[in-house]
Amino acid sequence: MPDHAANGQPSRLTGFLQSLGGKGGVFAAGLGVTVLVAILCLARPGWLAYQDLKLYDELARNHRPGGHGDLPVIVDIDEASLAAYGQWPWPRYRIALLLSRLRQLGSRAVGLDMLLAEPDRTSPRVVVEQLRRDLKVEAAVTGLPEALRDYDQVLADVLRQGPFVLGYYFEFPPSAAPGAKPAAPCPLPPLRLAVQSGPGAAPLAESLVGAAWPVCPLPRLLAAAPGAGFFNIVPDADGILRRCPLLVALDGKAYPSLALATVLEAYGVREAVARTTAGGLASLTLRGQALGERVVPLDASGMLLIDYRGPGGSFPRVSAADVLADRVPAEGLAGKIVFVGTSAAGLGDLRASPLDQAMPGVEVHATIADMLVTGGFLYRPDWALGAELLALCLVGVLSAALLAVTGALALLAPFAALAAGVWYGAAALLRQGVFLSPLGPLLVLAANFTALTFLKFWREERQKRFLHGAFSRYVSPAVVSRIVSNRQALTLSGEEREITILFSDVRGFSTLSENLAPTQVADLLQGYFTPMTGIITAHMGTLDKLIGDAIMAFWNAPVDVPGHRALALRAALAMRDELDRLNPRFKATFGLAIKAGLALHCGVVRVGNFGTKDLFDYTVIGDAVNLCSRLEGLTKVYGTRLLVTDSLMADDDGEFVFEEIDVVRVKGKRRPVTIHTVRTAAEYLAGEAQFEAARQARALYAARRFAEAATAYQALWERHNRRRYALFAVRSRELALSPPPDDWDGVYEPRNR
Repeated sequence: MPDHAANGQPSRLTGFLQSLGGKGGVFAAGLGVTVLVAILCLARPGWLAYQDLKLYDELARNHRPGGHGDLPVIVDIDEASLAAYGQWPWPRYRIALLLSRLRQLGSRAVGLDMLLAEPDRTSPRVVVEQLRRDLKVEAAVTGLPEALRDYDQVLADVLRQGPFVLGYYFEFPPSAAPGAKPAAPCPLPPLRLAVQSGPGAAPLAESLVGAAWPVCPLPRLLAAAPGAGFFNIVPDADGILRRCPLLVALDGKAYPSLALATVLEAYGVREAVARTTAGGLASLTLRGQALGERVVPLDASGMLLIDYRGPGGSFPRVSAADVLADRVPAEGLAGKIVFVGTSAAGLGDLRASPLDQAMPGVEVHATIADMLVTGGFLYRPDWALGAELLALCLVGVLSAALLAVTGALALLAPFAALAAGVWYGAAALLRQGVFLSPLGPLLVLAANFTALTFLKFWREERQKRFLHGAFSRYVSPAVVSRIVSNRQALTLSGEEREITILFSDVRGFSTLSENLAPTQVADLLQGYFTPMTGIITAHMGTLDKLIGDAIMAFWNAPVDVPGHRALALRAALAMRDELDRLNPRFKATFGLAIKAGLALHCGVVRVGNFGTKDLFDYTVIGDAVNLCSRLEGLTKVYGTRLLVTDSLMADDDGEFVFEEIDVVRVKGKRRPVTIHTVRTAAEYLAGEAQFEAARQARALYAARRFAEAATAYQALWERHNRRRYALFAVRSRELALSPPPDDWDGVYEPRNR
């Protein structure tokens, strides 16, 4: 029996299902294609895995923001260094000189991307023994201090002074040559780890990539160095380096990579925690007083997805020749994490990355170190495969249904647009550091040809439900605990209280949003409102309402808030600073930056629940509210981001500096009000000369010395380009030409304000 709506007509769902039933063959074919694509994604044949890797490379090249921290620096044994000091390998005393100079320059830590596995054959002691053995010649070196007869010992003495991290190499099965394992064990320093194991988790060493044996530095060099780490980098099957092991297991112990060991040495980190689950390793947490806490996301085998900061050459490079010749200023390397490696093509340490076909291997270590220091990671979550398969199945099934009821030609344009949406959605996630492959959904789109129509319908319906729920919460907010506990407060009359009121409004938002899609407008407002309202509540404020692109809030209700004026001032300044931090992200995501005006006023209002018997709205009403709203509008007139009345000065104990802007009579008010802008004491000290000049200009204006005031404001405007300086320069010139009457009180009445 068919399902009918309340009005007697068939429901939309019933009609849709009936349409599917009429074209069941097309729908079944679409389901078959969806199942096939899902099986392919699970099986991951070589050609499909190759395409997935190439899609990742394209996303990383075009949609991952660049930029890096200011700590990693590469000391490059480049072509100029080889030309100046001879071919590689250099004598160990020269490496010792290089490291000693880096320590003198104040390097925080130095990682050596090189393997010093054999004795230095250029040491005088070794040369004399070789002559005796090979040529039967008794030679002697005279005039050379005993300390310089063995270059390996010279280097060991320098390493012992730190902060240096030696590099070594792991051989992995099955490529490790049989019988090549060293006879003597290598005393490598393992990473001291605590392990947090989830239910069903295997031992950590079984989760990590396991090495066959290490190729170690000379034992005395290894014993002298404060730290050591492996420099293996493992490319994918196509030769591109996208991920690198951060930990490797050997004989049941975990060993750090060169980048990890160098960061640990640089920050004195002595505590690391590995978290394992039934699926393998999940993350590595580093804790140190200087570094803070870093949770490093890893895949199940301890591999880190490398977030390249750019092509080769993205990190600062210093030629080793310049270091040896003492041509590097101390500030160039002081406090830096240094990696010593080579970019010389003849030495063969060049790697292919998604961003560069010939990137020096040492820059990979610098990239990983930068990720560990800044906390900027790329990762593929544990639930990524499930999320991709779920998306594939949803898109496939529903697109097949749409194909069954809609002609293919009508879906050509939507298909192309949806393919772009899938791509840029994956790009947006990658910009946030999460990689979800778009390959499965794109394959389903290509096969079923109509996923966009369904996806658009699904998104529109979801957005409607979201907007309905969101706006219903704004219309009927939860009653605060004081009102709930006090039934007498549930009246429409409310009570009179002194409160501090805040109004904030985005300037020109209607114009800005004309170039954005409705979904982008909603995302932009959500990205703006969320941190701003969080600041208000964190400063004990009460959020009254969101009006379009405006915020209204107040302090000292429903409960008493001691020092509410100061709290409101701190919140307003924090909102101003937070917007400065948000705008670069808004610019990158939406192509625009937000400007907002803020106003604060303190006065007595009526606060309570005002509405109907069925819908209570806890808010404030009164003349002070209207004045604050007018004051926010004046931020545009004076070109300042924050305006307050002198009512905000009562709680100030020197934390803030108030700069008088004007005395105004706003529209609809008889009494004038003095308005100020506010800054912190630190901000005042940073611009004290400007603010003192502005105070003097204001004093000239108030004293009716308009010609002098015009000159002072003109100079301020030319020097600092502030709108209010230009406004007062013009106003002062006009008053100088047409002086006001003797009873002039300095009150200004802005038009339409």
